Amino acid sequence: MKSEMIQEKPKPSSFYRWSVLILVSLAMFGNYYIYDSIAPIADMLKSSLGFSDIDIGSLYSIYSFAAVFILVVSGPIIDRIGVKTSILIFGTISSIAALVTALSSDLYVMLAGRLLLGIGAEPLIVAITTALAKWFKGKELGFAFGINLTIARLGSFAADWSPTWGSGFYDNWSDPLYIAFYIGLTCVMGGVTYWFMESYAEKNYELGDAGETDKFVWSDLIKFDKSFWYIVILCVTFYSAVFPFRTFAIKFYMEAHGASREFAGQLNSALIFASMIATPLFGLLADKIGKRASMMMIGSILILPVYLLMVYSGVSLYFPIIMLGIAFSLIPAIMWPSVAYLVKQNRLGTAYSIMMLIQQLGVFAFNYLLGWSNDISSASAENPEGYVMGMWILSILGIIGFVFAYLLRKEELGPNGHGLEKGMASD
Repeated sequence: MKSEMIQEKPKPSSFYRWSVLILVSLAMFGNYYIYDSIAPIADMLKSSLGFSDIDIGSLYSIYSFAAVFILVVSGPIIDRIGVKTSILIFGTISSIAALVTALSSDLYVMLAGRLLLGIGAEPLIVAITTALAKWFKGKELGFAFGINLTIARLGSFAADWSPTWGSGFYDNWSDPLYIAFYIGLTCVMGGVTYWFMESYAEKNYELGDAGETDKFVWSDLIKFDKSFWYIVILCVTFYSAVFPFRTFAIKFYMEAHGASREFAGQLNSALIFASMIATPLFGLLADKIGKRASMMMIGSILILPVYLLMVYSGVSLYFPIIMLGIAFSLIPAIMWPSVAYLVKQNRLGTAYSIMMLIQQLGVFAFNYLLGWSNDISSASAENPEGYVMGMWILSILGIIGFVFAYLLRKEELGPNGHGLEKGMASD
Protein backbone atom coordinates (compact mmCIF):
# COMPACT_ATOMS: atom_id res chain seq x y z
CA MET A 1 0.00 0.00 0.00
CA LYS A 2 1.46 3.25 -1.12
CA SER A 3 1.31 6.11 1.38
CA GLU A 4 0.77 9.55 0.07
CA MET A 5 2.47 12.55 1.57
CA ILE A 6 0.34 15.64 1.59
CA GLN A 7 2.56 18.66 1.38
CA GLU A 8 1.20 21.85 2.77
CA LYS A 9 2.11 25.02 0.97
CA PRO A 10 4.40 27.34 2.91
CA LYS A 11 3.25 30.77 3.92
CA PRO A 12 4.73 33.66 1.93
CA SER A 13 7.83 35.19 3.44
CA SER A 14 7.68 38.52 5.22
CA PHE A 15 9.73 40.06 2.41
CA TYR A 16 7.24 38.84 -0.20
CA ARG A 17 4.23 40.07 1.77
CA TRP A 18 5.65 43.51 2.45
CA SER A 19 6.75 43.78 -1.17
CA VAL A 20 3.15 43.10 -2.18
CA LEU A 21 1.99 45.83 0.21
CA ILE A 22 4.37 48.45 -1.16
CA LEU A 23 3.63 47.62 -4.79
CA VAL A 24 -0.14 47.49 -4.46
CA SER A 25 0.00 50.78 -2.55
CA LEU A 26 1.36 52.36 -5.73
CA ALA A 27 -2.18 52.12 -7.06
CA MET A 28 -3.45 54.05 -4.04
CA PHE A 29 -0.72 56.67 -4.50
CA GLY A 30 -1.77 57.31 -8.10
CA ASN A 31 -5.45 57.29 -7.18
CA TYR A 32 -5.02 59.98 -4.52
CA TYR A 33 -2.77 62.10 -6.76
CA ILE A 34 -5.33 62.12 -9.57
CA TYR A 35 -8.14 63.10 -7.18
CA ASP A 36 -6.22 66.11 -5.83
CA SER A 37 -4.77 67.26 -9.16
CA ILE A 38 -7.54 69.83 -9.80
CA ALA A 39 -6.97 72.09 -6.79
CA PRO A 40 -3.52 73.42 -7.85
CA ILE A 41 -4.96 74.66 -11.19
CA ALA A 42 -8.34 75.91 -9.95
CA ASP A 43 -7.50 79.55 -10.63
CA MET A 44 -6.21 78.66 -14.13
CA LEU A 45 -9.44 76.87 -14.98
CA LYS A 46 -11.24 80.08 -14.05
CA SER A 47 -8.92 82.55 -15.82
CA SER A 48 -8.05 80.48 -18.91
CA LEU A 49 -11.21 78.45 -19.52
CA GLY A 50 -13.82 80.70 -17.93
CA PHE A 51 -14.91 78.09 -15.40
CA SER A 52 -16.91 79.32 -12.43
CA ASP A 53 -16.21 78.14 -8.89
CA ILE A 54 -19.38 76.04 -9.17
CA ASP A 55 -17.77 74.31 -12.16
CA ILE A 56 -14.59 73.70 -10.19
CA GLY A 57 -16.54 72.37 -7.22
CA SER A 58 -18.53 70.15 -9.58
CA LEU A 59 -15.31 68.44 -10.71
CA TYR A 60 -15.08 67.11 -7.16
CA SER A 61 -18.82 66.75 -6.54
CA ILE A 62 -19.32 64.46 -9.52
CA TYR A 63 -16.65 62.12 -8.15
CA SER A 64 -18.66 61.81 -4.94
CA PHE A 65 -21.87 61.37 -6.95
CA ALA A 66 -20.35 58.36 -8.73
CA ALA A 67 -18.88 57.04 -5.48
CA VAL A 68 -22.30 56.96 -3.78
CA PHE A 69 -23.67 54.53 -6.36
CA ILE A 70 -20.59 52.43 -6.98
CA LEU A 71 -20.03 51.81 -3.26
CA VAL A 72 -23.41 50.05 -3.07
CA VAL A 73 -22.46 47.45 -5.68
CA SER A 74 -18.67 47.28 -5.49
CA GLY A 75 -18.58 44.58 -2.81
CA PRO A 76 -20.52 41.96 -4.81
CA ILE A 77 -18.56 42.86 -7.96
CA ILE A 78 -15.23 42.31 -6.22
CA ASP A 79 -16.50 39.06 -4.70
CA ARG A 80 -17.52 37.84 -8.14
CA ILE A 81 -14.45 38.71 -10.24
CA GLY A 82 -11.85 38.41 -7.50
CA VAL A 83 -9.50 40.84 -5.80
CA LYS A 84 -6.55 40.71 -8.20
CA THR A 85 -8.76 41.24 -11.26
CA SER A 86 -10.67 44.01 -9.49
CA ILE A 87 -7.51 45.94 -8.63
CA LEU A 88 -6.31 45.67 -12.22
CA ILE A 89 -9.65 46.71 -13.76
CA PHE A 90 -10.48 49.56 -11.39
CA GLY A 91 -6.88 50.79 -11.38
CA THR A 92 -6.99 50.95 -15.17
CA ILE A 93 -10.31 52.83 -15.07
CA SER A 94 -8.77 55.37 -12.67
CA SER A 95 -5.81 55.96 -15.01
CA ILE A 96 -8.09 56.33 -18.05
CA ALA A 97 -10.17 58.81 -16.05
CA ALA A 98 -7.11 61.01 -15.54
CA LEU A 99 -6.42 60.99 -19.29
CA VAL A 100 -10.03 61.87 -20.16
CA THR A 101 -9.91 64.80 -17.72
CA ALA A 102 -6.74 66.16 -19.35
CA LEU A 103 -7.79 65.72 -22.98
CA SER A 104 -10.23 68.57 -23.41
CA SER A 105 -11.01 72.04 -22.12
CA ASP A 106 -14.72 71.28 -22.42
CA LEU A 107 -16.28 71.19 -18.95
CA TYR A 108 -18.49 68.20 -19.75
CA VAL A 109 -15.55 66.11 -20.95
CA MET A 110 -13.68 66.93 -17.77
CA LEU A 111 -16.76 66.08 -15.71
CA ALA A 112 -16.97 62.74 -17.54
CA GLY A 113 -13.37 62.06 -16.58
CA ARG A 114 -14.01 62.85 -12.92
CA LEU A 115 -17.19 60.72 -12.97
CA LEU A 116 -15.14 57.86 -14.36
CA LEU A 117 -12.58 58.43 -11.60
CA GLY A 118 -15.29 57.99 -8.96
CA ILE A 119 -16.35 54.74 -10.64
CA GLY A 120 -12.79 53.42 -10.62
CA ALA A 121 -11.20 54.87 -7.50
CA GLU A 122 -13.69 53.88 -4.81
CA PRO A 123 -13.89 50.16 -5.75
CA LEU A 124 -10.10 50.23 -6.11
CA ILE A 125 -9.81 51.30 -2.48
CA VAL A 126 -12.24 48.57 -1.40
CA ALA A 127 -10.38 45.93 -3.42
CA ILE A 128 -6.97 46.92 -2.02
CA THR A 129 -8.35 46.90 1.52
CA THR A 130 -9.73 43.42 0.87
CA ALA A 131 -6.40 42.28 -0.58
CA LEU A 132 -4.50 43.34 2.53
CA ALA A 133 -6.73 41.08 4.63
CA LYS A 134 -5.48 38.12 2.57
CA TRP A 135 -1.83 38.89 3.21
CA PHE A 136 -1.79 40.19 6.78
CA LYS A 137 -3.43 39.06 9.98
CA GLY A 138 -3.73 40.18 13.58
CA LYS A 139 -1.51 43.02 14.73
CA GLU A 140 0.25 43.15 11.37
CA LEU A 141 -2.99 44.02 9.61
CA GLY A 142 -3.40 47.34 11.40
CA PHE A 143 0.19 48.31 10.66
CA ALA A 144 -0.21 47.24 7.02
CA PHE A 145 -3.31 49.41 6.70
CA GLY A 146 -1.36 52.29 8.20
CA ILE A 147 1.50 51.91 5.72
CA ASN A 148 -0.97 51.66 2.84
CA LEU A 149 -2.79 54.81 3.94
CA THR A 150 0.49 56.69 4.40
CA ILE A 151 1.59 55.85 0.86
CA ALA A 152 -1.85 56.80 -0.45
CA ARG A 153 -1.75 60.17 1.27
CA LEU A 154 1.70 60.75 -0.16
CA GLY A 155 -0.19 61.00 -3.46
CA SER A 156 -2.25 63.90 -2.12
CA PHE A 157 0.89 65.44 -0.61
CA ALA A 158 2.71 65.18 -3.95
CA ALA A 159 -0.23 66.79 -5.77
CA ASP A 160 -0.28 69.73 -3.34
CA TRP A 161 3.47 70.19 -3.76
CA SER A 162 3.40 69.80 -7.55
CA PRO A 163 3.55 73.58 -8.17
CA THR A 164 6.88 73.47 -6.28
CA TRP A 165 8.59 70.37 -7.68
CA GLY A 166 6.91 70.71 -11.10
CA SER A 167 6.77 74.48 -11.45
CA GLY A 168 7.77 74.25 -15.12
CA PHE A 169 4.49 72.49 -15.91
CA TYR A 170 2.29 75.26 -14.50
CA ASP A 171 2.47 77.65 -17.45
CA ASN A 172 -0.95 76.34 -18.53
CA TRP A 173 -3.85 74.36 -17.12
CA SER A 174 -3.42 71.15 -19.14
CA ASP A 175 0.18 70.11 -18.45
CA PRO A 176 -0.46 69.48 -14.73
CA LEU A 177 -3.38 67.22 -15.67
CA TYR A 178 -1.19 65.24 -18.06
CA ILE A 179 1.34 64.90 -15.26
CA ALA A 180 -1.51 63.53 -13.13
CA PHE A 181 -2.22 60.99 -15.88
CA TYR A 182 1.41 59.88 -16.08
CA ILE A 183 1.67 59.57 -12.30
CA GLY A 184 -1.75 57.92 -12.27
CA LEU A 185 -0.36 55.11 -14.41
CA THR A 186 0.91 53.74 -11.09
CA CYS A 187 -2.71 52.58 -10.67
CA VAL A 188 -2.16 50.27 -13.66
CA MET A 189 1.38 49.35 -12.63
CA GLY A 190 0.23 48.45 -9.14
CA GLY A 191 -2.68 46.43 -10.54
CA VAL A 192 -0.53 44.50 -13.01
CA THR A 193 2.18 43.82 -10.45
CA TYR A 194 -0.32 42.65 -7.85
CA TRP A 195 -2.06 40.40 -10.38
CA PHE A 196 1.19 38.55 -11.12
CA MET A 197 2.30 38.40 -7.48
CA GLU A 198 -1.01 36.99 -6.27
CA SER A 199 -1.19 34.54 -9.19
CA TYR A 200 2.28 33.27 -8.28
CA ALA A 201 1.40 33.13 -4.59
CA GLU A 202 -1.82 31.17 -5.22
CA LYS A 203 0.24 28.40 -6.81
CA ASN A 204 3.12 28.41 -4.36
CA TYR A 205 1.95 29.78 -1.01
CA GLU A 206 -0.87 29.47 1.49
CA LEU A 207 -2.77 32.75 1.60
CA GLY A 208 -5.27 33.95 4.15
CA ASP A 209 -8.96 34.27 3.44
CA ALA A 210 -9.98 37.82 2.69
CA GLY A 211 -13.55 37.07 3.63
CA GLU A 212 -16.46 38.89 2.12
CA THR A 213 -16.21 42.54 1.24
CA ASP A 214 -18.49 45.05 2.91
CA LYS A 215 -22.06 44.97 1.64
CA PHE A 216 -24.81 47.51 2.14
CA VAL A 217 -27.86 46.03 3.90
CA TRP A 218 -30.79 48.45 4.00
CA SER A 219 -32.70 46.55 6.68
CA ASP A 220 -29.85 47.09 9.15
CA LEU A 221 -30.48 50.84 9.16
CA ILE A 222 -33.11 50.57 11.89
CA LYS A 223 -30.84 48.43 14.11
CA PHE A 224 -28.26 51.10 14.94
CA ASP A 225 -28.59 53.21 18.08
CA LYS A 226 -28.05 56.88 18.90
CA SER A 227 -24.28 56.76 19.35
CA PHE A 228 -23.76 55.37 15.86
CA TRP A 229 -25.93 58.01 14.23
CA TYR A 230 -24.20 60.75 16.21
CA ILE A 231 -20.90 59.55 14.77
CA VAL A 232 -22.38 59.40 11.26
CA ILE A 233 -23.49 63.03 11.51
CA LEU A 234 -20.10 64.03 12.95
CA CYS A 235 -18.47 62.17 10.05
CA VAL A 236 -20.44 63.92 7.32
CA THR A 237 -20.09 67.38 8.85
CA PHE A 238 -16.37 66.93 9.48
CA TYR A 239 -15.45 65.70 6.01
CA SER A 240 -17.83 68.19 4.37
CA ALA A 241 -16.01 70.97 6.22
CA VAL A 242 -12.52 69.75 5.26
CA PHE A 243 -12.52 68.24 1.76
CA PRO A 244 -14.50 71.00 -0.02
CA PHE A 245 -12.20 73.53 1.68
CA ARG A 246 -9.21 71.69 0.21
CA THR A 247 -10.85 71.94 -3.21
CA PHE A 248 -10.57 75.73 -3.12
CA ALA A 249 -7.78 76.15 -0.55
CA ILE A 250 -4.90 76.79 -2.96
CA LYS A 251 -7.00 79.31 -4.89
CA PHE A 252 -8.10 80.88 -1.60
CA TYR A 253 -4.56 81.20 -0.25
CA MET A 254 -3.46 82.81 -3.52
CA GLU A 255 -6.36 85.23 -3.93
CA ALA A 256 -7.23 86.11 -0.33
CA HIS A 257 -3.75 86.03 1.18
CA GLY A 258 -1.47 86.77 -1.76
CA ALA A 259 0.42 83.49 -1.53
CA SER A 260 2.35 82.19 -4.51
CA ARG A 261 1.05 79.02 -6.16
CA GLU A 262 3.99 77.09 -4.74
CA PHE A 263 3.49 78.32 -1.18
CA ALA A 264 -0.29 77.88 -1.40
CA GLY A 265 0.21 74.24 -2.39
CA GLN A 266 2.57 73.74 0.52
CA LEU A 267 0.03 75.22 2.92
CA ASN A 268 -2.65 72.90 1.55
CA SER A 269 -0.36 69.90 2.02
CA ALA A 270 0.00 70.66 5.74
CA LEU A 271 -3.26 68.82 6.54
CA ILE A 272 -2.08 65.70 4.73
CA PHE A 273 1.38 65.82 6.28
CA ALA A 274 -0.08 66.24 9.77
CA SER A 275 -2.44 63.30 9.27
CA MET A 276 0.37 61.05 8.04
CA ILE A 277 2.34 61.68 11.22
CA ALA A 278 -0.23 62.31 13.93
CA THR A 279 -3.17 60.04 13.07
CA PRO A 280 -1.47 56.79 14.21
CA LEU A 281 -0.26 58.54 17.38
CA PHE A 282 -3.76 59.76 18.28
CA GLY A 283 -5.05 56.24 17.63
CA LEU A 284 -2.51 54.78 20.05
CA LEU A 285 -3.40 57.45 22.63
CA ALA A 286 -7.10 56.60 22.41
CA ASP A 287 -6.32 52.89 22.81
CA LYS A 288 -4.44 53.67 26.01
CA ILE A 289 -6.56 56.30 27.74
CA GLY A 290 -9.96 55.87 26.10
CA LYS A 291 -11.88 59.17 26.18
CA ARG A 292 -12.75 58.63 22.51
CA ALA A 293 -15.94 60.69 22.55
CA SER A 294 -14.17 63.43 24.51
CA MET A 295 -11.28 63.49 22.05
CA MET A 296 -13.68 63.78 19.12
CA MET A 297 -15.36 66.69 20.89
CA ILE A 298 -11.96 68.37 21.36
CA GLY A 299 -11.26 67.93 17.65
CA SER A 300 -14.64 69.49 16.87
CA ILE A 301 -13.86 72.46 19.12
CA LEU A 302 -10.59 73.03 17.25
CA ILE A 303 -12.44 73.36 13.94
CA LEU A 304 -14.93 75.98 15.19
CA PRO A 305 -12.75 79.13 14.82
CA VAL A 306 -10.46 77.92 12.02
CA TYR A 307 -12.20 79.23 8.92
CA LEU A 308 -13.29 82.52 10.48
CA LEU A 309 -9.72 83.16 11.64
CA MET A 310 -8.63 82.80 8.02
CA VAL A 311 -10.90 85.63 6.83
CA TYR A 312 -11.43 87.90 9.85
CA SER A 313 -8.29 87.79 11.97
CA GLY A 314 -4.94 89.40 11.33
CA VAL A 315 -3.11 86.42 12.82
CA SER A 316 -0.77 84.33 10.70
CA LEU A 317 -2.34 81.62 8.55
CA TYR A 318 -0.11 79.10 10.29
CA PHE A 319 -2.19 79.20 13.49
CA PRO A 320 -5.58 78.14 11.99
CA ILE A 321 -3.86 75.68 9.65
CA ILE A 322 -2.14 74.00 12.61
CA MET A 323 -5.47 73.80 14.45
CA LEU A 324 -7.15 72.26 11.40
CA GLY A 325 -4.25 69.83 10.96
CA ILE A 326 -4.63 68.60 14.54
CA ALA A 327 -8.39 68.15 14.08
CA PHE A 328 -7.87 66.39 10.72
CA SER A 329 -5.53 63.94 12.45
CA LEU A 330 -7.48 63.53 15.68
CA ILE A 331 -11.09 62.99 14.59
CA PRO A 332 -10.54 60.31 11.89
CA ALA A 333 -8.07 58.45 14.12
CA ILE A 334 -10.79 58.05 16.76
CA MET A 335 -13.99 58.07 14.71
CA TRP A 336 -13.53 55.12 12.37
CA PRO A 337 -12.26 52.60 14.97
CA SER A 338 -15.01 53.73 17.39
CA VAL A 339 -17.67 52.22 15.13
CA ALA A 340 -16.42 48.75 16.10
CA TYR A 341 -17.44 49.55 19.70
CA LEU A 342 -20.94 50.58 18.66
CA VAL A 343 -21.91 47.95 16.09
CA LYS A 344 -21.93 44.16 16.16
CA GLN A 345 -19.33 42.41 14.03
CA ASN A 346 -21.86 41.06 11.54
CA ARG A 347 -23.14 44.59 10.84
CA LEU A 348 -19.80 46.38 10.54
CA GLY A 349 -19.85 46.17 6.76
CA THR A 350 -23.21 47.90 6.60
CA ALA A 351 -22.17 50.46 9.23
CA TYR A 352 -19.04 51.52 7.37
CA SER A 353 -20.89 51.54 4.06
CA ILE A 354 -23.53 53.89 5.52
CA MET A 355 -20.84 56.21 6.87
CA MET A 356 -18.96 56.31 3.57
CA LEU A 357 -22.13 56.83 1.51
CA ILE A 358 -23.40 59.69 3.67
CA GLN A 359 -19.91 61.18 3.81
CA GLN A 360 -19.73 61.22 0.01
CA LEU A 361 -23.19 62.79 -0.20
CA GLY A 362 -22.02 65.58 2.10
CA VAL A 363 -18.80 66.16 0.17
CA PHE A 364 -20.82 66.16 -3.06
CA ALA A 365 -23.25 68.79 -1.77
CA PHE A 366 -20.74 71.10 -0.10
CA ASN A 367 -18.22 71.13 -2.95
CA TYR A 368 -21.04 72.48 -5.08
CA LEU A 369 -22.35 74.80 -2.35
CA LEU A 370 -18.92 76.27 -1.64
CA GLY A 371 -18.41 76.93 -5.34
CA TRP A 372 -21.83 78.58 -5.50
CA SER A 373 -21.08 80.82 -2.51
CA ASN A 374 -17.75 81.92 -4.04
CA ASP A 375 -19.48 82.76 -7.32
CA ILE A 376 -22.42 84.63 -5.81
CA SER A 377 -20.00 86.64 -3.63
CA SER A 378 -17.59 87.23 -6.55
CA ALA A 379 -14.64 85.80 -4.61
CA SER A 380 -11.39 86.68 -6.36
CA ALA A 381 -8.01 88.33 -5.86
CA GLU A 382 -9.73 91.68 -6.45
CA ASN A 383 -12.48 90.82 -3.97
CA PRO A 384 -11.03 88.51 -1.27
CA GLU A 385 -13.97 89.36 1.02
CA GLY A 386 -16.05 87.20 -1.33
CA TYR A 387 -14.66 84.14 0.45
CA VAL A 388 -16.29 85.11 3.76
CA MET A 389 -19.67 83.54 2.95
CA GLY A 390 -18.08 80.17 2.15
CA MET A 391 -16.03 80.26 5.33
CA TRP A 392 -19.21 80.84 7.34
CA ILE A 393 -20.78 77.81 5.67
CA LEU A 394 -17.81 75.68 6.72
CA SER A 395 -17.91 77.14 10.24
CA ILE A 396 -21.61 76.29 10.59
CA LEU A 397 -20.72 72.71 9.70
CA GLY A 398 -18.14 72.83 12.48
CA ILE A 399 -20.81 73.99 14.94
CA ILE A 400 -23.13 71.15 13.93
CA GLY A 401 -20.27 68.66 14.29
CA PHE A 402 -19.45 69.97 17.77
CA VAL A 403 -23.11 69.63 18.87
CA PHE A 404 -23.23 65.98 17.83
CA ALA A 405 -19.79 65.25 19.32
CA TYR A 406 -21.16 66.65 22.60
CA LEU A 407 -24.31 64.50 22.30
CA LEU A 408 -22.13 61.46 21.61
CA ARG A 409 -20.05 62.09 24.73
CA LYS A 410 -23.19 62.61 26.81
CA GLU A 411 -24.67 59.34 25.51
CA GLU A 412 -21.47 57.41 26.14
CA LEU A 413 -21.21 58.67 29.73
CA GLY A 414 -24.75 57.46 30.40
CA PRO A 415 -26.16 53.98 31.05
CA ASN A 416 -26.37 53.21 27.30
CA GLY A 417 -22.67 53.85 26.66
CA HIS A 418 -20.57 51.40 24.66
CA GLY A 419 -17.19 51.94 26.31
CA LEU A 420 -15.84 54.70 24.06
CA GLU A 421 -14.65 56.58 27.13
CA LYS A 422 -12.87 53.56 28.63
CA GLY A 423 -9.14 53.02 28.28
CA MET A 424 -7.03 49.99 27.45
CA ALA A 425 -7.43 48.40 30.86
CA SER A 426 -11.21 48.40 30.51
CA ASP A 427 -11.55 47.44 26.82
